[in-house]
Amino acid sequence: MKKIPLFIVLSTLIFSCIKISEKENQTYLSGRGVFIVNEGNFRWGNGSLSYYSNDSTHIYNDLFQTINGRPLGDVPNSMIIFGDLAFIVVNNSGKIEVVNKNTLESVSTITDLISPRNLTILNSTKAYVTSMYSDSLTIINLTNNSISGYINIRRSSEAIVVQGTKAFISNWVGGNEIMVVNITNDQVADSIIVGTEPESMVLDKNKMLWVLCNGGWTRTVAAEFNVINTSTNKLVKELVFADKLASPSCLNIDSKGETLFYLDGGVRQMNITSATLPGDHLISESDHYFYKLGINPLNSDIFVTDAVDYQQKGLLIHYKKDGTLVSVLNAGIIPGLMCFK
Repeated sequence: MKKIPLFIVLSTLIFSCIKISEKENQTYLSGRGVFIVNEGNFRWGNGSLSYYSNDSTHIYNDLFQTINGRPLGDVPNSMIIFGDLAFIVVNNSGKIEVVNKNTLESVSTITDLISPRNLTILNSTKAYVTSMYSDSLTIINLTNNSISGYINIRRSSEAIVVQGTKAFISNWVGGNEIMVVNITNDQVADSIIVGTEPESMVLDKNKMLWVLCNGGWTRTVAAEFNVINTSTNKLVKELVFADKLASPSCLNIDSKGETLFYLDGGVRQMNITSATLPGDHLISESDHYFYKLGINPLNSDIFVTDAVDYQQKGLLIHYKKDGTLVSVLNAGIIPGLMCFK
């Protein structure tokens, strides 16, 4: 009987392990969970992507680089899933990585964007991308994942929410407006004055747009909630924070469109019918510093990230909807916004 050289046996075993690992990756990625976009350090190019699996309750890190053999880029900011694809917006690299949502294998890369922040899907062929430094929205052709045009809104842009034929876009950095764009003709239709620096927005079950205005970094004016009727584009409600030092962020809403969640010295919760802001935290920060917030649309479980010292790897912290701690797991450097799958 002919002996097989040891190096061939070892090579076969290593190759088999790689194949098994790849299959395991595809298995847990095909289930339900949440992607965590790790921003990394500005200009270091060490942004990454993590995934928390609901089935295994395990977090898998550095997935984009592991699967595609190249770095994700400099300061990935957000991620959205549409059909079989996922779009990862990489802010300082000026690009969007398009990947298969179940394998994370690269499909294409959209380049030549100016400081992109968030992407929203309008229909099967068109998307808008906001920008921190450009005065225009970028229009993306989803049939070939390329830039097809621009809409000059004369302001930088951040959050974006679509209702019917209208896209509502917040002018966050130094701004106090919500721009309204007609998505059928890509034209600016209106603008709405709100509080200082509208940072995040959600749509409730009554099609009312909740805008969280964080008051700006100087803290000379108070943060506030503004509520806009999306049919009339009129401001219908204002809730002003009593403490000018409050710096709320990361407005979220549950899948029923009834309960708001946001960060302000911890996680706060409020019903959309409330006439006052909540006095107590649902979850206090304790020995953490909450950076970003996400609400699981399936069961309203609460996920927050802790950036720790913004140098070492941060944390993903999972709570039940009543605030009961489930787990604390290691994520990447500066774990940021989340995308539920």
